[in-house]
Amino acid sequence: MSAVPELAEFEEAARGLERVISRTPALPAVALSDIIGSPVILKMENLQRTGSFKIRGAAHRLSKLTPEERSRGVVAASAGNHAQGVALAAQALGIPATIFMPLGVPVPKLLATRGYGAEVVLEGETVATSLRLAAEFAERTGAVMIHPFDHRDVVVGQGTLGLELLEDVPDVDTILVGIGGGGLIAGVAAAAKAKAAAAGRTIRVIGVQAENAAAMTPSLAAGEPVEIVTKPTIADGILVAQPGGVPFEIIQDLVDDVVTVSDDDIARALLVLLEQSRVVVEPAGAVSVAAILAGKVEDTGKTLCVLSGGNIDPLLMQRVVSHGLAASGRYLTIRIPLPDRPGQLARVSELVSEAGANVMEVMHTRHGQGLQISEVILQMSIETRGAEHTDLTLDTLRRAGFDPIVVPD
Repeated sequence: MSAVPELAEFEEAARGLERVISRTPALPAVALSDIIGSPVILKMENLQRTGSFKIRGAAHRLSKLTPEERSRGVVAASAGNHAQGVALAAQALGIPATIFMPLGVPVPKLLATRGYGAEVVLEGETVATSLRLAAEFAERTGAVMIHPFDHRDVVVGQGTLGLELLEDVPDVDTILVGIGGGGLIAGVAAAAKAKAAAAGRTIRVIGVQAENAAAMTPSLAAGEPVEIVTKPTIADGILVAQPGGVPFEIIQDLVDDVVTVSDDDIARALLVLLEQSRVVVEPAGAVSVAAILAGKVEDTGKTLCVLSGGNIDPLLMQRVVSHGLAASGRYLTIRIPLPDRPGQLARVSELVSEAGANVMEVMHTRHGQGLQISEVILQMSIETRGAEHTDLTLDTLRRAGFDPIVVPD
């Protein structure tokens, strides 16, 4: 069997998923279109059932199980989105499901997975540990392991999104897709390019990875999946140390480029989507938009950004929005040493007001910080309109004789 599934396989999978998945909208993004000078459309998989594209691959994989395999139950490991997809698909088919999740999994994803009827086992610090425990459970009990990305049926299921993209925007030139283990971009690239070819067109597919989990670039250079040492990233949904072997073969053949974005880029993307498009997504779901904001893609023509998921913990959203404001130059914290005499705090506040900035939080202390006995430290969090306004505010303080020090976010 060819590594790249045929168009007919994706079409068959799409028919089978009609009763399981939602048809998500594709909406224009004017602010992003202005940045690259071409139309940008957002494919809203954050509005998919279970809040992400993962239900596609999970449901198709489970639909291919034999009656004997279904009777043994299924097991999976995930930090959230794949867990919910497997749990819902298993519930719909009457298959017992056990899901291993790491201890730090966001509470909304944990509760949703349990709500779909799966038995959840919380153990281990990382998804890698959960995967190992799930594999051991499968060997011990005979349950069928449902891998989040490294299986042909999962790739085909995810690829049904590629068919929808071409139906939504038949004249699309470029599709931007996030990369973790590679299942989504492999399926989208294979299905979308096959459908475009059938219509006599060619399209580009560009993958976007988080810089702290950028395993695809060295893998492509080596010609095989390689394992990297990952670092923490807000895009936990694509925090994968090694691409899957099945999707990698397809990515090698069909993905035109892979770019990398930072956590700052992702935070800015979340903020832009929230403010400009009124869209809530999780960090991993925003990397396609982050690539545009970071200037990582050019000359893309009509561009489709896949927003792959929307399952974000409200507490994380609060932190990410603050980080995004800081990364956009619209929120900063400064520390100013002051002589310990009356009126200094009022004077600094007056200068910030004159610059048109807004004071959000103030801390005034005489303790610690290596201060002289006649000094105090003023720490102030300020909201501005952007990088230029931030510079203006700092210059206003410096011209008045103060020495503001920007505190790293």
